[in-house]
Amino acid sequence: MASDFCGDCSRLLKEFVANLRKVCREIEQIIRDTFTVLAQCTCFRSAPERKTTTRDLLSLHLLNDNETQLPNPESLQALNRLAASENTDLQMTAAIYYLHLSHHVKSPLSESFMEPVLALLLSTDLDVQKTISLSLVNLLAKNNVCKASVVEMGMLVPIMEMFQSGDSTAQCHSCACVSMLASSETNRETIMVDGIIPLLALAKSYDPQVQQNATWALLHLTQSDWSTRIVCQAGAIPVLVLLLQSTDSVVQFYSCTALCNISAVEEHHPKLLSMGGHYLLKSLLTLMSSSVVKNSTQACRCLQTLSKNVVIQEQLMELDCVLPLKALLQTSSPESAITLLSTLSAHPPNHEVLLSESLLDEIGQLLHHQKSNAVIITHSCKIITDLCSSCMGRQAAVETSCFPGLLCALQSPALSDETLLHVTSHLNHLMTWGPLKSKVSMKITSEQVSRLVKLLGQMQNPQLSFTSAAIISKLDMTDETAQFLRPHYIDMLDYLLVFLQKKDVKFQQLAIVTTFNLKKDGDFSSLLADSELEAQLWKVHAQTEETRRLLR
Repeated sequence: MASDFCGDCSRLLKEFVANLRKVCREIEQIIRDTFTVLAQCTCFRSAPERKTTTRDLLSLHLLNDNETQLPNPESLQALNRLAASENTDLQMTAAIYYLHLSHHVKSPLSESFMEPVLALLLSTDLDVQKTISLSLVNLLAKNNVCKASVVEMGMLVPIMEMFQSGDSTAQCHSCACVSMLASSETNRETIMVDGIIPLLALAKSYDPQVQQNATWALLHLTQSDWSTRIVCQAGAIPVLVLLLQSTDSVVQFYSCTALCNISAVEEHHPKLLSMGGHYLLKSLLTLMSSSVVKNSTQACRCLQTLSKNVVIQEQLMELDCVLPLKALLQTSSPESAITLLSTLSAHPPNHEVLLSESLLDEIGQLLHHQKSNAVIITHSCKIITDLCSSCMGRQAAVETSCFPGLLCALQSPALSDETLLHVTSHLNHLMTWGPLKSKVSMKITSEQVSRLVKLLGQMQNPQLSFTSAAIISKLDMTDETAQFLRPHYIDMLDYLLVFLQKKDVKFQQLAIVTTFNLKKDGDFSSLLADSELEAQLWKVHAQTEETRRLLR
């Protein structure tokens, strides 16, 4: 599949091609059998044109070629003659050959092999146009032809003229062609000239497949800022918003993704919200509850993009968006929901509602089930920190399982240093409040203490080492905590010595504070006595006193 398709589009395209092949396979066999009989009949020898037809059919090897190869020069001449003929039956023969070729050929086709395609697209017979356009769909889907060459050869005009045919099959095939051609940015400008208005009309078609392909094409036209602006000026937004209510899940996905692209540019927000009664937001919230996971996820992403606007955030909160978001947290793909909740939690006026909906409890449970998901962990840290900025939030945090969940995330071997830095930084910040410090100290396990000590020793990542040490410096030195730390005291003497020897004062200060906290355990005090760390502490003390005298 071409690299410029996303995963969902690639999958849908493969399903589309597979269905077409299934339908065409039986037809192809019937056609092959029919032409086998016709080619042997004396009727084909009664006129010069028929003699030419017989010779051309045989040269194409259509009737007995199980593994189609690229046409040789003789076959290519035959194709050109058949395509240029005024006899629509002969044109159909060439079109059927291309359909056969499109199913089996694996090599790219050069422009010379595409010249008969252009002639067949210009045919006056709609059935010929439908057959050759289906062939072109297959060839584009398999990347057998260059998209830029198709446009440069002038095929786009007859393809888009099929929009006006009134035939749903022709419209379906032509929309599919335009969709794939529009995936290439170089082709979009040509498509934009005459293609937007017809595509918007076809997006409202009663035929589901036509509607799908038209919406798919519009989606591709929203993948760059300049084309998105033109699409919006042409009136695409109301059409796409209404398509969110479609009964076809594919149309819902395409329209929602297109709106997500549009909403990324803030200048389009007034048009997006111009439909009265919060129609767009309500439609997206409804779609967010869809049983189709990719649709609910995409609706959530669109809302997340829009929610960067504080006014839209307030409207979402008025529409009770938290409940469906909490439901999404319990699905197999909670990333989009947690991202949107993270955006909402950054706005203090939203805190009361988020807390009243027991969001922290949901976050705690999510952290226990998503121990190695970097997106979940990063945004969960942010939400917890945001909501703990108030007394009510801190109290709620103490009563939920969110802190054990954060500590649990420390143990995941799959997390990157960047994600671990998020966790340790937020834990360190949260522990500046007494009740939260006690909660962490009470819930921390031996394995989690070992993990913190190991992270403290990662001197190649100074910031991660620093935040890990800062957490240890704040732990309540209860008998249980001391018991967890004792196996690591010798290593920690070495790590803290490195901190003290750094020129950065904040590392020196942290080493002193951590040492002071650990000295509450007699075992650590015994190891500290006459150690190199103690000698360095006295040295830093002497330097500090000397600095004080100089300042006085």
